[in-house]
Amino acid sequence: MSGASPWRPVLGAVLAALALAAAACGGDGATVQGVELVAKGRLTTCAQLPYPPFETRQGGRVVGFDVDMLDLVARRLGVTQRVVEVPFATMTNGEALDAQRCDVVMGAMAVTPERTERMDASKPYFDAAVALVVEKGSGITSLQEVEAGGLRLGTQSATAAERYVEDGDFDDPRSYDDPQTALKDLRAGKLDAVVLDYPAARNLLRTQAGSGVEITATPRTGERYAFWVRKNRNPALVRLIDQVIDRARADGTYDRLYRKWIGPLPDAGRSAAAR
Repeated sequence: MSGASPWRPVLGAVLAALALAAAACGGDGATVQGVELVAKGRLTTCAQLPYPPFETRQGGRVVGFDVDMLDLVARRLGVTQRVVEVPFATMTNGEALDAQRCDVVMGAMAVTPERTERMDASKPYFDAAVALVVEKGSGITSLQEVEAGGLRLGTQSATAAERYVEDGDFDDPRSYDDPQTALKDLRAGKLDAVVLDYPAARNLLRTQAGSGVEITATPRTGERYAFWVRKNRNPALVRLIDQVIDRARADGTYDRLYRKWIGPLPDAGRSAAAR
């Protein structure tokens, strides 16, 4: 998810500043293969938890798609990855990196001009998509049908899915704070369809909240996610992350991790709603 989601707690500026000051690293870093690390022997990454399937706690460990991708980077450096939880606002504005809380920020953060002014982005590692979720047997197979038929549509607020829907010509779409409530209204007949971020929708279909519904379309949104590094301070790390992304795509590792954490790769095309 590229923006601040209701799944990520909204923390105040005072708390963010205290968290950064309390945990700022103190000169115990190292340089490995030309890459500067804030802590010797490990690649330190920042995340706001939980945010499945990209990063979440499981059995006392932090796991997820982003975590596995950055584990590949850590292995190339011959170190281990350590995930540090920080307020989401400090990830998007570069404060966590500037305070040397971590070497890399992850968390499905879309590449935007505002973010690239404050941080260096890796090459995109993820093409965002949305999922059209309908009741099983509804016969609705595309967002064009929803748009043309004036069907009742729901989405989740402050997400890529909501921005995608806003670009279309839908009849007064309803915004929900959480996707579970949207799916509940779908099953109750109050909605005809729901549009969610694809990874979130796939994750929900594995739970009770996803019973009785299915995904019938997965158009790309045009947003692309990157990993983020301290601005103008660690170009060797950016290059290494780019190399790892390229290799993972070429040797099948990327597809394997995608299916493991998210599911089938989404459609390559984009619907009319992505104008």
